[in-house]
Amino acid sequence: MSDNVYVGSAGKDAALDRGWLLGHFKDVGDPRHSEALEIKWGVHPRHDERAQWARHDVRTALLVLVSGRFRLDFPGRSVVLDRQGDYVVWGPGVDHSWFAEEESVVLTVRWPSVPGYAVAADPVGRGERTV
Repeated sequence: MSDNVYVGSAGKDAALDRGWLLGHFKDVGDPRHSEALEIKWGVHPRHDERAQWARHDVRTALLVLVSGRFRLDFPGRSVVLDRQGDYVVWGPGVDHSWFAEEESVVLTVRWPSVPGYAVAADPVGRGERTV
């Protein structure tokens, strides 16, 4: 890293930080540090699912399908992304969950980047959970 430029590989870098490439959680001084937004490169095997619903999030989110077939569940509604470039945006306070109907790659952008909100591996191995 020099001259405030970082060159990487989303697939390799994502594996180092639960998929997250950019956000407040990167070291200050790293060009990937941002308090404005977070970016995640999510690689999900077939039938991967969020272990529990994300509730009461204060951020807005955009999820774009890169490959595969990916379902987002919202209260009273499900959205299936099945063509490259399909996307969904949801606002603050919208509870959600997700399920990879096929092996999928998704790009997620959330804003703002909120310190104190973390996702950890579910102890029974069913994806992620909010802590």
